[in-house]
Amino acid sequence: MQTLLNYSFEPMEWQITLLSFLTAFLLSSIIAITYERTFHGFSYSRGLVQSMVLGSIISCLLMIAIGDNIARGIGIVGSLAIIRFRTNLRDPRDLVFLFAALGVGVAAGVQSYPTAIIGTLFFCLVVVVLYISPFGARRKHDGLLRFQIPFGSEAAGQATDILKKYTRNFVMVAMRNVSQGQVIDYAYQVKLADPSDNIRLTQELQTVDGIRGITYTNQEATVEV
Repeated sequence: MQTLLNYSFEPMEWQITLLSFLTAFLLSSIIAITYERTFHGFSYSRGLVQSMVLGSIISCLLMIAIGDNIARGIGIVGSLAIIRFRTNLRDPRDLVFLFAALGVGVAAGVQSYPTAIIGTLFFCLVVVVLYISPFGARRKHDGLLRFQIPFGSEAAGQATDILKKYTRNFVMVAMRNVSQGQVIDYAYQVKLADPSDNIRLTQELQTVDGIRGITYTNQEATVEV
């Protein structure tokens, strides 16, 4: 205790430490807000967003505590090895954002403020560009079409002609007998040239004699929102 009381802080040390924590907090908050605004999917986690900010502050604290002392670094690494993190992140994008927040905290902890600021702004800019652009979107108006046709009916050929008319390409993914073999259930993977073609496709299929149970599922909407 006496050693702690006799410890003398350098004139500007506490101000630099405070500046590092504030920098880590503000920049990680920008990353977290960017993540929230550009999020896709259903599994949104408020805890993950808060973890970005908290993790950045912790990484900043560790870098300040370690400083240039190798022994401290080895001790902290050893203590962290005892802790097991079992949180599963479903989307690799979540891990990237969390890692970016930790990187900002490290940069702030070593007082590399220009690197932290420029890195955060550039990272968020790239995120926004990828969000508004179609980069990485492999599927375009993909869908799953299902319908049922009586066994031995000529409606199968008519349905195939309609698929050729309204789709870029299509492939049969399933065909099974139902109703004790009296009806055949078809499932097609289709790729449309225009998203509005699914309405015209289903409407023309309904005109085929004997066809029933027409359902179209937009697979693109089941992946992202």
